[in-house]
Amino acid sequence: MTNQKKIQVVSESKTGRNEKFLVGKKTMTREKLVSSIENGNHPEYHVRNIDGVKTPASNPDSLKNNNLD
Repeated sequence: MTNQKKIQVVSESKTGRNEKFLVGKKTMTREKLVSSIENGNHPEYHVRNIDGVKTPASNPDSLKNNNLD
């Protein structure tokens, strides 16, 4: 595991979709985080297409400390 900072969910929609995230000391929207992940800035995370919406997700592994909370 690299020394990347954990990404935390700070806001969800009424349906439970993660919408805003805390990345280090910066708050990001789902769209901006997806873009950042796609640009290779967060190697412990990937983007899933859930119901046609790009959604950040942690890579599958045995660690719990990098899961999106």
